Amino acid sequence: MWLTEKERSRTKFAEETDFISPVPTQIVSNGEYNPLPQTESQKKVEGRIKELADQYAHRLNMDRRTFLKTSSGMAVAFLAMNEVFGPVWQVSEAEAADTDMSAARSKALKKQFIFDDQTHFVRDDFDKEGLLGLGKYAVEHWNPDMIKDIPLVLQRYKFQNYLKEIFMDSDTKVALLTSAPFDDPSWWLLSNEQIVQARAAINKVAGSRRMMGHTVITPGQDGWMDQVDRAIEEYKPDSWKCYTIGDPLSPSSKGTSWRLDDEKLVYPWYEKAVKSGIRTICIHKGLLPLDYETSWPGVWKTATVEDLPKAAKDWPQLNFVIYHGALRMFLEDPAHTLNQFEKTGRIDWATDVAECRTKHGLTNVYAELGTTFATCAVSSPRLAAALVGQFVNDMGPDHVVWGTDSVWYGSPQWQIEAFRRLEIPDDIMKKMNWKTKLGAADGKVKNMIFGENSAKLYKYKIQSEYPDLTRDQLALMKEHYEAEGVERNNVAYGFVGSERA
Repeated sequence: MWLTEKERSRTKFAEETDFISPVPTQIVSNGEYNPLPQTESQKKVEGRIKELADQYAHRLNMDRRTFLKTSSGMAVAFLAMNEVFGPVWQVSEAEAADTDMSAARSKALKKQFIFDDQTHFVRDDFDKEGLLGLGKYAVEHWNPDMIKDIPLVLQRYKFQNYLKEIFMDSDTKVALLTSAPFDDPSWWLLSNEQIVQARAAINKVAGSRRMMGHTVITPGQDGWMDQVDRAIEEYKPDSWKCYTIGDPLSPSSKGTSWRLDDEKLVYPWYEKAVKSGIRTICIHKGLLPLDYETSWPGVWKTATVEDLPKAAKDWPQLNFVIYHGALRMFLEDPAHTLNQFEKTGRIDWATDVAECRTKHGLTNVYAELGTTFATCAVSSPRLAAALVGQFVNDMGPDHVVWGTDSVWYGSPQWQIEAFRRLEIPDDIMKKMNWKTKLGAADGKVKNMIFGENSAKLYKYKIQSEYPDLTRDQLALMKEHYEAEGVERNNVAYGFVGSERA
């Protein structure tokens, strides 16, 4: 969707392969950045997944495809990654060999409170066929038969499939619905009013508070403060969403990139936000294309967080949630970024977010993991551990929030499972002098990140509200859905790099 025709020529169709993997074996882009071709290490992971899956599937009298849809199949993927990338994922061979054991583990974690801080779908009348690139160029080694269940039409990005992928096929309990601004109004995925309508509809059907929603603001565009006033008066969003780069497709033709610390432009909005009680601001940062310095001249710096410290210091009443953790993305193989971290302890732009607390003493800045964790997890698990470890140890585990950027990538369940298994290697802990490990899948640190931190930001009372989620209409629908034996399809939607690049 975001990539040019030339950039898309360097990607590959999902239909060109017939291998289905429960965890991606290649970087998947949501279209906001250039995906890299599959690396040699990722090819080794893919090959090892096939070998292990055949081995265990044969013992269980299953075919490989069926086996890879089980919890044991998921365990095999993490075993393979550990063999190739080193021990980052908490997984045992017993889980791969014993489907009852792996199923019991999954069942025990189903009740975990997971609040997805970044989810998407498009409005019913959205007609931009270009968005289908997110399906056509889906992950190289996933299901080539994905169009059997959901035809390759825009419906896969709309409400019905969103409901299935988020609430039926994953352990997500509460989702925050968002959108993005464009110079061309017809490209808006959802209007602010439609976000409100969707929030109301899902919560009414569920009979509980399953969904929250943003109001997307566009500083600098005509009438934008009127929209802020309308949101406060009518929409009553749970938080605000903004893009300091303006239009995420390309450098804005309206010149609407801006800075968080622009006192004249946005401080009056902050004042309104404080008075309204809607005090959480989610800001898209990072995720620029490969050639960002030349393709986004004069604009790319607004995607960094150099404007964050002053704004957060001037407005301690507000919470600044930095989407994607401001990860710049990779200028070359992720090994470059990992090597940089190993030598310097820094990860471009993401470390700047982490230092908001250690360097600037700010406690109102939060790092969000949408797309960033998914990308690092499949390309360099050690980098994923370093990234999350830096946020947790420098900002505190109470200042990191979970988000997946789904439904662009299909069901977020594989991301949930990956994070449950993630651990920071001991040598990184020692070298960085970090004290806090990530711990058990449902331990203190991961529970905070998965849901407790966002619950505090959004005043969600887990003790009193969560029990409703276990017996509401969505819970009943999921119970029936699982009883029918519907299998997770292991499909994600997005761009992958081709060796032609």
